[in-house]
Amino acid sequence: MTQPFSFRLLATDGRARRGEIVTPHGVVRTPAFMPVGTLGTVKAMFMDDVKATGADVVLGNTYHLMLRPGAERVAALGGLHKFSTWDKTILTDSGGFQVMSLAQLRKMDERGVTFQSHIDGSRHELTPERSIEIQGLLGSDIQMQLDECVRLPAEPKEVERGMQLSLRWAERSRRQFEAMGGPEKGQGLYGIVQGGDVPSLREVSARELSAMPFEGYSVGGLAVGEPQAVMLKMIDVVDPILPRDKPRYLMGVGTPDDIIESVARGIDQFDCVMPTRAGRHGLAYTRFGKLNFKNARHMDDPRPIDPTSDCPAARDYSRAYIHHLVRTGEALGAMLLTWVNVAYYQSLMQGIRDAIEAGRFEEFKAETKAAWARGENG
Repeated sequence: MTQPFSFRLLATDGRARRGEIVTPHGVVRTPAFMPVGTLGTVKAMFMDDVKATGADVVLGNTYHLMLRPGAERVAALGGLHKFSTWDKTILTDSGGFQVMSLAQLRKMDERGVTFQSHIDGSRHELTPERSIEIQGLLGSDIQMQLDECVRLPAEPKEVERGMQLSLRWAERSRRQFEAMGGPEKGQGLYGIVQGGDVPSLREVSARELSAMPFEGYSVGGLAVGEPQAVMLKMIDVVDPILPRDKPRYLMGVGTPDDIIESVARGIDQFDCVMPTRAGRHGLAYTRFGKLNFKNARHMDDPRPIDPTSDCPAARDYSRAYIHHLVRTGEALGAMLLTWVNVAYYQSLMQGIRDAIEAGRFEEFKAETKAAWARGENG
């Protein structure tokens, strides 16, 4: 039998938590930021370079991989780890959010969702059972229940309907996960707290899910355009309810400021397309704030982005050169800035982990925000 999925807390500082998740493909140090590898690739990066930034886990997506190249094909080729050459932990999203946001002519009922592919119009069905089956075929270490993500703003009755449906789908997802031997394989399945921006519904969802035997718990349905204060309030609502001895994952978040504020409220895992998408659009995230390389101010600047960085893209290339690449549309510009951003996010997470262990998280948070505000060396 494979070593079972586990999580242990190593240190706390206020509500901030430093821990470790053990999966069949290694240890994930938390708080952790998971680069998004939707189609089995972190866009514009080699997997070895992703690993070198310090990432312990990447995210893949059920919806996209079921459409192309197909879960059964990936399984026949050895699973997503071998297929993508990523030998560390993989977390897969359930596909529910993408069905709601991308698919055409979707129809949802108690059984699941039927939809037309946004690629070629082909018809598909995604049920809680099929979502878990696909994630099992992909071989992901951390899997997600299928849920319904209700778009905000929405009427409370609609939010409650989606939350209750997600709870029923959570039970079905768990049964399928156990039937496929997920626990015996050392894999984990996370339940997803829904409830929109209604505190009482978030409480119900968190309590009901906490009574189910999940390996971890996610907070979903946020980072969809609501103000940061609303997101943080919903975290505050569920934090005292969710089991202390299980990891908490805030889905789709976010900016460095979102991350550091959410860590302060007990969140352990994050994912977001922001650092890779920003890199493809000429934007760098750094310890002294954001730099837009479309701006002419960088045209004659011989300095690197950050001479103290361990990332070669930030340390070894001049701002003038990167500006030139961005302005001329060269693919290398997107590659270098994506590398810079993923490396910065991992550096931020390491700083957070070190600060929690040292009992100085609040000082680190204040110092980091002050450096962003000053834009020092920018």
